[in-house]
Amino acid sequence: MKKLTTLIAAAALTLGLAACTSIAPVNATSNPVGSKVGEAETMTILGFLTLKPKALYADYSIQTAAKNGGISRISTVDVYHKNILNIISWTTTIVTGE
Repeated sequence: MKKLTTLIAAAALTLGLAACTSIAPVNATSNPVGSKVGEAETMTILGFLTLKPKALYADYSIQTAAKNGGISRISTVDVYHKNILNIISWTTTIVTGE
């Protein structure tokens, strides 16, 4: 029984420290899906140290993503999350449209 408990604890620790990636739809409009894609990204360490040299915070808003892609009519908005060992994480807002 002790070996089984140790095995379960080791598996839980491994899964808790592994990298995780997800992408989720946030919004969609009635506009047709366009050919342009805009992205805005942030990278953090320990959840609060933003790696952006000239700012105290990172702007990964829908508006910034649309501006980066030259989009004036938004079709879809997705958010992509990735983390490694629950220490370093990335969040990217992805906007499509024309």
